[in-house]
Amino acid sequence: MFADARSKRIILVAHCLLNQNAISDGTADFPSQFTGVIDLLMANGIGIVQLPCPELLCVGLDRRDRQGGSRPLLEENTRIRNLLNKEGSVALLRSRAADVAAQVREYRSNGFEVLGLVGVNRSPSCGVETTTRDNCEVAGTGVFIEVLSQVFAESGQPVRMLGVKTSEARESVERLGQFLGRQAAG
Repeated sequence: MFADARSKRIILVAHCLLNQNAISDGTADFPSQFTGVIDLLMANGIGIVQLPCPELLCVGLDRRDRQGGSRPLLEENTRIRNLLNKEGSVALLRSRAADVAAQVREYRSNGFEVLGLVGVNRSPSCGVETTTRDNCEVAGTGVFIEVLSQVFAESGQPVRMLGVKTSEARESVERLGQFLGRQAAG
């Protein structure tokens, strides 16, 4: 089955890495997408599965405050994190995470290699190694990554994760290259 030109290799990617238009006000580092990350994935024949944008889904494009972009970044991220941690938002994120886990299961059951997930460090929602809490960038995961990790574990679908930063483009692309190299060897 699937004996055609497809690579049968995919990676899950945070929504805003493919669409900077969805990111919170004042934080976009690119006009449209993080081309360094996308170019690297495309050059290696890796299919890109775009994750839903948890912030857009739960609090809207303006993040429930049209003045949010005028706040210091870490203060605004903390405000957004607090909104995402509300019961209704967490339930919505859990539902979306279950959809993502079902996709991972479907790919794997058909012989595809799921190379991992690329999130966005410092993000209150998609941070992998760091997130924002109490107006500081701290070690830990964003709200959506935390929910995704729980759902992946519950469904027996573990997924390796890497966080990048659009503000550290060169270093992020290098780290992703190393992550993919380890995956390809494994």
